[in-house]
Amino acid sequence: MGLYERWCEATKEKDKRKRYWTYVEKDGGRAEISGDLAETIRSHYNPLELIAQDVARLGYKVAAEILKESMPQTDNGRSGDLGEILATELVEEEIGLRVPVRRLRYKDGRNMAMRGDDFIGAGYGGDDEKLWLLKGEAKSNKKLGKATVTSARKVLDRDNGRCTPDSLLFVANRLLESNDPDEKALGRALRDEVGLKRLRADRIDHMLFTVSGNGPHASLKEDLDAAATNRDHYVVNIHVEDHQDFIAAMYEGAQNLGDA
Repeated sequence: MGLYERWCEATKEKDKRKRYWTYVEKDGGRAEISGDLAETIRSHYNPLELIAQDVARLGYKVAAEILKESMPQTDNGRSGDLGEILATELVEEEIGLRVPVRRLRYKDGRNMAMRGDDFIGAGYGGDDEKLWLLKGEAKSNKKLGKATVTSARKVLDRDNGRCTPDSLLFVANRLLESNDPDEKALGRALRDEVGLKRLRADRIDHMLFTVSGNGPHASLKEDLDAAATNRDHYVVNIHVEDHQDFIAAMYEGAQNLGDA
């Protein structure tokens, strides 16, 4: 079972190309996934095999200090990053596209927000099994409101709804550095798209992903209702009532590698 299936109860509505998904934590769901989520958080900052090498060479305490240097230590930094992490996991678990580059590994500073699209899903789809993209914006707020939703939609709509060229090129170039031929092929396809801009709107999905303490604000559904019908839209809310305590606890768990 996936992370979300074990953690939350989901309500999913669909109207043609528009999907409205809301998630609420199950009783005992957080305890069920806390260990796995901590490991997932680690993996977005450092490859797990690299963390294991640090442990083998230096022990758990020093390895944890190295890992901590990759992770934000401010409330805002952690909130923003966790929104992107949870969005990435949802895309891969529920939609079937990959988010092929864990971009938090490439931050200029651990407490700084990265520029560009928050997450890009990529894969192949349609009858012709050609390139398919998802452009995503993630928001994590103790109290979600209309201003945040409106701002996120503006970001999704910029560049005529396409993934921003710098963001797409970043993902493409990381994939082209791989030794895996499938990764290289996807990277080549993404790099080509930066120049050719061939993908129609109906092959570039949009996702507005939110995590909030107050649950799904009415503006989320209003935003989805007003969205254009020329592409697939996903509007998502994860309701975590103790939003800030949850984030603090998850990062404390992620930074704790044990004391052996």
